[in-house]
Parts: sequence; structure tokens; C-alpha cells
Amino acid sequence: MDRRKFITNTAATSALIGLGGLSLSSCLGKSKKHLTILHTNDVHSHIDPFPKDHAQYPNLGGIARRASLVEQIRKENPNTLLFDAGDIFQGTPYFNFYGGELEFKLMSMLRYDAATIGNHDFDNGLDGLYAQLPNAKFDFISANYDFTNTLMDGHVKPYRVFTVDGIKIGVFGLGVALEGLVMKKLYRETKYLNPIEVAQTMSHTLKIEEKCDLVVCLSHIGYSYGDDQRPSDLKLAAQTEYIDLIIGGHTHTFLDKPTIAVNRKGQNMLINQVGCYGINLGRIDFYFDVQNSSSAEGVSIVV
Repeated sequence: MDRRKFITNTAATSALIGLGGLSLSSCLGKSKKHLTILHTNDVHSHIDPFPKDHAQYPNLGGIARRASLVEQIRKENPNTLLFDAGDIFQGTPYFNFYGGELEFKLMSMLRYDAATIGNHDFDNGLDGLYAQLPNAKFDFISANYDFTNTLMDGHVKPYRVFTVDGIKIGVFGLGVALEGLVMKKLYRETKYLNPIEVAQTMSHTLKIEEKCDLVVCLSHIGYSYGDDQRPSDLKLAAQTEYIDLIIGGHTHTFLDKPTIAVNRKGQNMLINQVGCYGINLGRIDFYFDVQNSSSAEGVSIVV
């Protein structure tokens, strides 16, 4: 499939959909291909739903509900990928007792395709993260953490290319600066590289060299900040040119619909983030046709 021009006129719509009424069908012609991308971020070891009397999120979330939603959507569209944008660990006693084993095993059962690494995924140190890798049946992707001379060297890929129904999807990951967030003894010799510079290199590789139809960034650098010098997803979008979709994390930003951002070439692209704690499941639907164009619809689904 030839490389496509992404979202000339973006049709990005959104809805908050409960378990009882999920439907996002579209009248697709035979010449069109439909790709669904599902995503989470900052789940923080929340396995169970919040209690019914919780002040903010009563009876929301829970991995069993997410599993049911994912299964339902995959039946609707087998051409579906599932990603996580980091901070899988830390936040409930499940992590304190099991050190991430349960989180990775459950994500593997849900058949996640890839995840990037957040700052809290270092909370048991590199030894703790490395020890749980056999429980993860999905790839870890991070392009701006250099794990040379650490246990994680060779176990994290900068990017991954998926081919779904003839569509090539290139996915790379980015992490937030660790200094000041994580104790040095936990991340040791891990080197942090400038995420925007790395993103431009990675996205060029995926779009131009790998000839991907869609380039996705799994970002754990945060949606936006008051500090103009701090990297963010909004800055990442504005200062690069080959990324089509940023799936964000770190700032626990609840977006009802994806942000339509403009890259440095004046082209539209999407940024999405679905808050935290597994309350929402993000869904982006891409429609490709034989005229080398695509459109997208973005949905945040209440779990």
C-alpha cells in the first residue's frame, strides 16, 4: 500500500459511551479499509473498579470491563491494535504485593500489542522491571531512553511496525525526563534523550524509510505545561512533521475528544489522552481508501 496523505480534512468526533450502548459503525465501501486503535495510559495498577461510594469515580474502571469492551470492539473490527502509554505500575496494593506481575499478566491476556515506559514503571528499579518482563507478552517501545549498560538493554525497542490488512502502522515510544521524578538508584545508567529530536528521527524513519501509512507515537511526556521550555505533546506535534497520532500519558489529561493539532508543515494530526486509572478506553478509527486518503474518528469510552 502506498504511503497516504493523512487527514486532509479531519473528521474527528467523540462521544462518551457506556457499556450498554457502544456503537461506532460506519458505511464503508468495499474500497475502504478500517483500522481501530485502542489505548490506555496511567492505569497505575488499578485492577478493580472504584467503589460505588468513591467521591470522583464511583463504580468506574476495572480491567474486567475493559477486557469486555476490547473483545466487543475486536469482534466489530478484527483490524484492531491495543496500546498503552506508560505508568502501568504503582497506585494500588496489587503493585505493592506482586511488583507488576499481575498487571503484565492481565495486559497479556487482553493482548496488548505494545506499551511505552512511564516514570512510575521504574518504581521497583530496573531490577524489578526486568524481573517482570517474562510476564509481558507484548513489546515495550521507547526511543529516547537509552538502556545501554543496564539490564534492560536489548529488551526495549525504539519502534515497531505492524501490518494490518495491508496497512503499515509504525509505532515508537517516548518517555519523560527521569531526573527529579525518579531516584537515580532506580534508573541507574538509563540515559534520557531529547524527545522532540528523537521523535523527528523516528517518525522520518517510519514514514520515509519504512514507508508506513500511519505513524503513531506512544508518549509519556505529558499533554501540556505552563513551562515553555518543557517538552509536551502539543510541542511535539508542532515541531515535527511525520507523526499522525500521538497517544499521550503522564499528565492524567481527560480529553473528551482528540485534539486536532497542526504540525510544522501545516498539516493536521491528532493527540489523544484518556485520563488515568483505566477509567476510559481510548478509541481512534481510521478509514483508508484507494485514493490514498484517510479520515479519523476519535472516541473516549467510559469503562
